Amino acid sequence: MKRRPLFYLLSATVLVLGLLAIYLLGRVTTYQEEVKQGPAPEVAANPYLAAENFLRGRGLQVQRADGLERLADLPSVGQTLLLLGERDRITPRQNERLLEWAARGGHLLVVAERLYDEDKGESGDLLLDRLGIQQLRSKDLEKPAEDAAPDEADPEQEAESDDADAYPELTKLYLENEKAPAYIGFDTDFHLYDSQNRAHAWANSARTTHLLQLQYGEGLISVVTDAWIWQNGKIGEYDNAWLLWYLTQDSAVTLLYRADRDNLASLLGRYFPEALAAFALLLALGLWHVGQRSGPLQPLPALSRRQLQEHLRGSADFLLRRSGQRTLLQDLQQDIQRRARRRHPGFERLGVAEQWQTLGRLSRLPPGHVSQAMRPVPDKRLSAADFTRQVAHLQTLRNAL
Repeated sequence: MKRRPLFYLLSATVLVLGLLAIYLLGRVTTYQEEVKQGPAPEVAANPYLAAENFLRGRGLQVQRADGLERLADLPSVGQTLLLLGERDRITPRQNERLLEWAARGGHLLVVAERLYDEDKGESGDLLLDRLGIQQLRSKDLEKPAEDAAPDEADPEQEAESDDADAYPELTKLYLENEKAPAYIGFDTDFHLYDSQNRAHAWANSARTTHLLQLQYGEGLISVVTDAWIWQNGKIGEYDNAWLLWYLTQDSAVTLLYRADRDNLASLLGRYFPEALAAFALLLALGLWHVGQRSGPLQPLPALSRRQLQEHLRGSADFLLRRSGQRTLLQDLQQDIQRRARRRHPGFERLGVAEQWQTLGRLSRLPPGHVSQAMRPVPDKRLSAADFTRQVAHLQTLRNAL
């Protein structure tokens, strides 16, 4: 009889739970959500990884370099060097090595980094100044001349002008046997000017030039206004990837991300800022501890205390510290001998024993006192008691003469 109520209770519980599950499943809606976790670590660490993979996919041999030391064993013929890193700390010798490498048959591609200063007559970019290539701001260029009047304009010329300016913000590269140009997304805020008229190929937007190519010795040098068109987020836009392939085709490619290496200070500041801050704080505390006073300041003595006796004592202490005991004692002995020569002519020609006897007779002091006063001064430093005793004997003898 007791099992039946328990069975009914369990059955009711299972039924309620089943109905609740059916209700909840009927209310649930399934959906898919895509969570973007950002680029992979290798993509974040290398802004030109997509460019490398693109060139490898076109069958080109691609390698990466981190410094100009790679030029020592890098062949020139059949090689393209993409110098994409900053060149603000490049040395004149390194600049010469780059030009020598290109002159032997290599293809050097560099990015214009600095604006040309008309007042100084240079931009500070050693390589571009050497080639006579100037980078200017587009807003500083002279405005083009006004177009001809509509009634005098050529209809065919107007049609060609309209087609050429269909995309004024894009850079156009025209090739032979091609009906349409390639479009590249360079930054139109900057313009390249060939002051020496050495370029044989170029690419322009509506008003500005963004790519120049010129022969240098047996090789080729290409200059662009910016390289961000080949970074991971921009290489897929317009014909940016095609331009990279066009400039590097039929050659091995070396991508140089850094033209110079960081020094120790910059590396420490980049990777160990907390340690540097702690060291600076510890150094400041150490200097503060060493520089603090060990006791209270002593008040300046009143002017009334500065009597003649104190001046004499101070002068004596100064002479003792500067000259030493030996010099002071010898000065007293020489003073005694000068007084003896005045009172007894020929004193300096007497022997030491006779001089001491003469001093005893002149001063009326016992021979023991005279010998203690006039004995040679030892080289070693005397104690304070011996020094005081010796000075007292000399003073007594000098005062007696």
